[in-house]
Amino acid sequence: MTTYYRDPDVLITSSGVRMNGHEFRLPELIRVWYTKGARSWGVIAWRGALGLAILLPLLAGGFAVLVALAMDASFTTTLTWVLAGALLGLAVVPVADLLLERVDLSYDRGTRNLEIWGRVREGDVLLLRTNDAQRFGRVYRALQRALEPAVRR
Repeated sequence: MTTYYRDPDVLITSSGVRMNGHEFRLPELIRVWYTKGARSWGVIAWRGALGLAILLPLLAGGFAVLVALAMDASFTTTLTWVLAGALLGLAVVPVADLLLERVDLSYDRGTRNLEIWGRVREGDVLLLRTNDAQRFGRVYRALQRALEPAVRR
């Protein structure tokens, strides 16, 4: 018996599938397909907020440098404003890595729910629902690999 995918909720082997509390032998699955749910605008807004959090210190630093160059002040005052603006712009560097990691994770999860459905003799059955795009891809591909030999028989 070959195991194609295993996690605490899903087991896909060459003999059967266990997902969402259902267990089926591979020949019982007449058809398998996936659907995409509605887009989560909250996730998209969160990504935008993270991007804005990265850009705001840069914009504020740039604005401080422009103000320093535009105001009619002594060289020392202008230099102080320019350095303060540069430091403000550089303040984003340590935080940017953390924020970009959060953005990266949000792309891994995706912006919509993904579902795997199966048709058995009794009707259509929801096998898996997740918003984790990577996990969905691994599970769906494992299911395809498990079903390929069953189709050839």
